[in-house]
Amino acid sequence: MTVRKAWLVAGAALGAGLSFVMLLVVGVYVAAGNLANGVGGATKALAKGAVPAAYSGLVQKWGNLCTAINPALLAAQLYQESGFNPKAQSPAAAQGIAQFIPGTWATHGIDGDGDGDRDVWDPNDAIPSAASYDCKLASYVKDVPGDATRNMLASYNAGAYAVIKYGGVPPYKETQNYVKTITTLEESFAAPVTRVDPSKQAAAAITYAQNKLGTPYLWGGDGTAQDGGRFDCSGLTKAAYESVGITLPRVANDQWNAGPHPARDELLPGDLVFFSDDLTNSRTIRHVGIYVGGGYMIDAPRTGAVIRFDPIDTPDYFGATRVTEDGAKALPTTV
Repeated sequence: MTVRKAWLVAGAALGAGLSFVMLLVVGVYVAAGNLANGVGGATKALAKGAVPAAYSGLVQKWGNLCTAINPALLAAQLYQESGFNPKAQSPAAAQGIAQFIPGTWATHGIDGDGDGDRDVWDPNDAIPSAASYDCKLASYVKDVPGDATRNMLASYNAGAYAVIKYGGVPPYKETQNYVKTITTLEESFAAPVTRVDPSKQAAAAITYAQNKLGTPYLWGGDGTAQDGGRFDCSGLTKAAYESVGITLPRVANDQWNAGPHPARDELLPGDLVFFSDDLTNSRTIRHVGIYVGGGYMIDAPRTGAVIRFDPIDTPDYFGATRVTEDGAKALPTTV
């Protein structure tokens, strides 16, 4: 029996089951409506594997340098700037994992590892320097009313003078967007301290994925006519959420940062679930699916397979993301 025929046979058996799954989804979301309201306050803990293991100790240590920053916020800045790439260089000559321009580095770069030099290409210097620079900016605007972290981020983007002049985040669209972007990304790098809100679009995203059950896998597939309606894993999750107006990045390891991360026992249908051979580094994530409840996901597994239900409790299970509109919008277009 071919794989396709097997799915047609299985489809009859699953028909009633799929209806039950959708009833389960709706029930879960009605019940979840009264959950605690999202992430409660700033946290000092990083989400599991959110920062590559080579840098997580530095981010955890230096992210507590002053009260205006925390490790998750520092991680969000580094991800936004370089995607944790210590060799990154922009057309504007910004350099290294923290993307310092030479003039700023000359003034604010520090010898973070005490080896006698200040190397913008060395994360052991650049990450401490990024934290130090944030705290220096915070000290410049410490007497300005409002949230110290937001004022610091506004100073990073528009300069401390503008924050002082306007008594807080200045009315510049670019600056306001920058502050919102970093504080939103912060949630995807922080380990939640309470249950996080369910996504309103999740049930519809599951419906989209269910309608693709039995479709053959295509590496790089986005489900277009050119692709014959076929998907790979992240192409399917991207299309499912795009069907409800949320645009995710194309690759799985960037989709990880589209929202906060519920624990395994807090999963709700619609959460994205991720898999990796290195459970200490979200940048190594290689597979993603959409959780449907009961320990199962819908995913496009591999070449030669079809979109199907698979269990999530495997040794390579990395974690989950509860997709939010703001989280998806905050993601950089290139990292």
